[in-house]
Amino acid sequence: MSRRTRPVPCRWCGRDVADAGLGRRRQYCRQSCRQRAYEQRSMVKGTSVPEDAVVLSADEAAELSDRVYQVRCAAEDVATAVNEGAAASELRQLCEALMQAAKAADGWR
Repeated sequence: MSRRTRPVPCRWCGRDVADAGLGRRRQYCRQSCRQRAYEQRSMVKGTSVPEDAVVLSADEAAELSDRVYQVRCAAEDVATAVNEGAAASELRQLCEALMQAAKAADGWR
């Protein structure tokens, strides 16, 4: 029997799910995530909302949109600097800003 090595993200929060090695692969990192997913599935049952839909409040959607915009702006800054022949130190700083924006955008869950 081969051991699965690639981590799978939790279907609720996105954290890596530990692999027990035997049997069916776990889908949730902890019991609370499994419970939240069950509650959401129960709420949308019998509605036109898909089971796997992600529902955000207007504020959450605006915040996520802002984070994505920050990533886009940081990526454009890097592209502009490359096209203008910026020094390696400037590119390093811009890449660091891009990585920070991407990490912030990834932490929205």
